[in-house]
Amino acid sequence: MNKIDKDQIPVQALLIPKTILYTGKILNWISPFLASRFGARLFLTPFRYKRPEREKNMALESKKEVITIKKINREVVVYNYGNADTKVLLVHGWSGSGTQLSMIADRLLEKGFSTVSFDAPAHGEAPGKRSNMLHFIETIHQLEETHGPFIAAIGHSLGGMSLLRATKFGLNIKRLAIIGTANSITLITQNFAKNLQLNQKTAKLMKLFFDKHYGEDLDNYSGGVSAEGVAIPTLVVHDKQDVDVHYNDGIEIHDKLENGTLLLTEKLGHRKILGNQEVINKIVDFVVV
Repeated sequence: MNKIDKDQIPVQALLIPKTILYTGKILNWISPFLASRFGARLFLTPFRYKRPEREKNMALESKKEVITIKKINREVVVYNYGNADTKVLLVHGWSGSGTQLSMIADRLLEKGFSTVSFDAPAHGEAPGKRSNMLHFIETIHQLEETHGPFIAAIGHSLGGMSLLRATKFGLNIKRLAIIGTANSITLITQNFAKNLQLNQKTAKLMKLFFDKHYGEDLDNYSGGVSAEGVAIPTLVVHDKQDVDVHYNDGIEIHDKLENGTLLLTEKLGHRKILGNQEVINKIVDFVVV
């Protein structure tokens, strides 16, 4: 399969082993309840991948440190990239790492800024097997206290959703940019179940399980819900051919923002967009005004 074909397939469908898909199908046939528990466990299990060549310089040049996020008692790996006092926080997406936004970080360094990013629990070099959005949010808040202040933040996918939530509840930044960010937690679980080849009854049971486990309706963490509490200038970047998160999500989030700007791109998908120089320049120019 060539690279163009891969860009047209959701990353979950690419990463989930066929044996797991087969197991899920059997459980779905036997018992949607059992299938929902199986799916929920996988939903919270990020896939690790070999660091791409383009990210290696940031990994080598960063000052790395392992810290414990107190509220969740989990370790993360922090990347301090550059020496400038004016800092931008970068937040990766699900199954990503602290160097995922390396090309954006390089451009920020050229502009005279430094960046702080992290491997969330169970991502990149951070220990653990499972993680969730709450881990991302608590890491953001603690890093603001220990490594901030930050003038701006940039997040991809789940990182963008986490930053919206964190900003709504106190993250003190002047500008925010989110890339390929989903709006609805319910829709995320439905799409995950679909990629796992589970039916929508199983998807509904998964969502109910998460709500009960975490003690609230997780749609409270949806991008659009958080966006309603964000007043700072926010750039929403989304590609029309994003097969992981439909670009309607970006439009919906933008519509909820008090001071939003929408940038829709073409033919860059969910991942390639992070390496497009034109998009990178627009993001950087927006956040460091």
